Amino acid sequence: MTDKHVLITGGAGYIGSLLTSELLRANYRVTVLDSLLFGGESLVPFLPHPNFHFVKADVTEPRAIKDSLKDGWQKPHVIVHLAAIVGFPACQAVGRQVAWKYNVEATKLVFEQAADLGVERFVFASTYSNYGMSPDGEAVTEESPLHPQSLYAETKIASEEYLLSQRDAVTAPILFRFATLYGISPRTRFDLIVNQFVLEAFTKRELIIYQRGYSRSFVHIRDVARGVIMGLEADLKKVRGQVFNLGTENGNYSKDDIVNLVLKRMPETVVEYKDLTFGGDMRDITVSFEKIQQVLGFETTLSVDDGVREVWYALRTGLIRNPLDERYRNAQFIVQ
Repeated sequence: MTDKHVLITGGAGYIGSLLTSELLRANYRVTVLDSLLFGGESLVPFLPHPNFHFVKADVTEPRAIKDSLKDGWQKPHVIVHLAAIVGFPACQAVGRQVAWKYNVEATKLVFEQAADLGVERFVFASTYSNYGMSPDGEAVTEESPLHPQSLYAETKIASEEYLLSQRDAVTAPILFRFATLYGISPRTRFDLIVNQFVLEAFTKRELIIYQRGYSRSFVHIRDVARGVIMGLEADLKKVRGQVFNLGTENGNYSKDDIVNLVLKRMPETVVEYKDLTFGGDMRDITVSFEKIQQVLGFETTLSVDDGVREVWYALRTGLIRNPLDERYRNAQFIVQ
């Protein structure tokens, strides 16, 4: 039995379910703590695994982490905190008070329990949408000013500020600002640009594009899982209290670029462009990933073209039978 134990909050979700798989494959013990807002089917294949442990709990409960150890499992040496109300639409749907409770207050609760338990490191999932717009057109780095364009980004920045104030605590915080994810996982999401474009082209044979010229940064979910594992295995002196953009320069694309990759697979798709300004997540940004390359030696292995092909394959072969089901979207839910 391995003594490497990672606890993942939100481990049944898009990132967490794939990360669980990769950690078990790397001979870690994994505890998933999740409230199962989107169901738990993504975790079912892991149940027979001797190194897998599941706890149904809500991260807003003051003792959720400590109580997860009641079954005799040792304390984790790493907590990966993924549980959150993720994305601009989902946060708008529940409102500021609920978003703050689940995204900021819960982060503090989980970190405080980690510190009380003497957990070695705390890996936090943040977002490059914290940067907002890039007014000078330069690639943003971890040192660039933050200009949140959404409630979601505001909650992530508040959590980051708290964690960075704890950089000298017993538990070392490590912060990753993820680029926009794409690709298939045990709990796939279709409310992310690449996956959504492929789905709409496949099901409707048309794409309606807003904010046409906007640039975003994209990263495959498998590369995100790899990057997180590199962060939890790295020399602590290199990563304590550090923020890393997680992605690749090769993933900086405009929406037109993504459309062209979709058209390569489904050339019969009709594309319509609409001018629409809305008070939403107005990211127009290019991101630098030099720091994560230099400090962790991180390089991505998959491209957006790989992701388009993968999602298209999953749809046309029927591997995902009901892709329009609300379980594949983060915005269509109510927190009780």
